[in-house]
Amino acid sequence: MGRAHEVRKAAMEKTAAVKSKLYAKFGKEIYMAAKAGGPDPDSNLNLKRLIDRAKQNQVPTDVIKRNIDKSKGGVGEDYIPTRYEGFGPGGCTLIVECLTDNVNRTFGEVRSCFTKTGGNLGVQNSVVHQYNYCAYITFSGLSEEEAFEALLGNDCEVESIEVDGDVVEVIGKPSDLDHIIESLKSLGKELEFYSDSVVWLPNSYIDITDEDMARFKHFLAMTDEIDDVQDVYHNVNL
Repeated sequence: MGRAHEVRKAAMEKTAAVKSKLYAKFGKEIYMAAKAGGPDPDSNLNLKRLIDRAKQNQVPTDVIKRNIDKSKGGVGEDYIPTRYEGFGPGGCTLIVECLTDNVNRTFGEVRSCFTKTGGNLGVQNSVVHQYNYCAYITFSGLSEEEAFEALLGNDCEVESIEVDGDVVEVIGKPSDLDHIIESLKSLGKELEFYSDSVVWLPNSYIDITDEDMARFKHFLAMTDEIDDVQDVYHNVNL
């Protein structure tokens, strides 16, 4: 199966065990977006997109509202975006993105995930050159031709459009994310989005042994337990 299929599969496998982490993740992002661009989603496209994604992931309305209201008060946490890069089991590469109010704590927790699974935390820019930082959108509800015409007609800068079954995958410039999404929606058809964010996509994927795969999955489980970790990107074939 292709990458788009795996993204859709992951999006549909939200369980009770990960809901609290999911709510915290969206809560932080919504709070930061509202604080940076204002609490009105009609004038803050980034906030609007995050609210839409949160609702698609069944984040409760009170979680969304609470974090928007918190941003209006002028007080509250000041989260700092931090990125850690390194090498994991089997020589795989890893990018861990965080939002934290305590960099020293987060650094120690992320470093522990690397060392306990036989990996090494690298220096800044040791891994990202092997990845493409891009807008990544996967959805269903349009054909490849319809998606292409919508994006072309709205002058979107798109790197690629691929189809895996009924899922369309669009890769574009990070700054064009909102424009791409709104252009797709402009056709007025009912779309289901599985991914619509700016991500790090590896230039190539690698296979690792069963033993290394077990340690790699342990790494993912450990980082999932860290509240400050927002996303983990890797180049492992799953």
